[in-house]
Amino acid sequence: MKRYSPIEPWVNDLSGIIVDAAYEVHTRIGPGLLESLYEKCLCVALAKRSVPFERQKILSIEYEGIHIPEAARVDLLVQDAIIVELKAVESLLPIHEAQVLTYLRLTSCRLGLLINFNVPRIRDGIRRLVL
Repeated sequence: MKRYSPIEPWVNDLSGIIVDAAYEVHTRIGPGLLESLYEKCLCVALAKRSVPFERQKILSIEYEGIHIPEAARVDLLVQDAIIVELKAVESLLPIHEAQVLTYLRLTSCRLGLLINFNVPRIRDGIRRLVL
């Protein structure tokens, strides 16, 4: 069985900042809007906190020795350490978690946050996934 080392403390701290920013966005604009709006607002909240991130980060993969550009697109890659995938759906499904875990496998990141803004309480819409 493969054993993973714990997430570095600075990455845990950074995830707390991201979650705090998501709480702020959800408190200010509430549920029921488009994912793209939550993404824009979360980017503003992260920038306000001086958190470096890349929005709509394109991932390339190697398959059977062939480079496949633009294989996937991550909503946010925060400080080259955390994948943030945003949703505005009725409920999170196992496929949403699988998507984040796949993004983690395709990058050097070990921590992913899956955030669904379409919930009455944002804490019910946040999943932390570790690879």
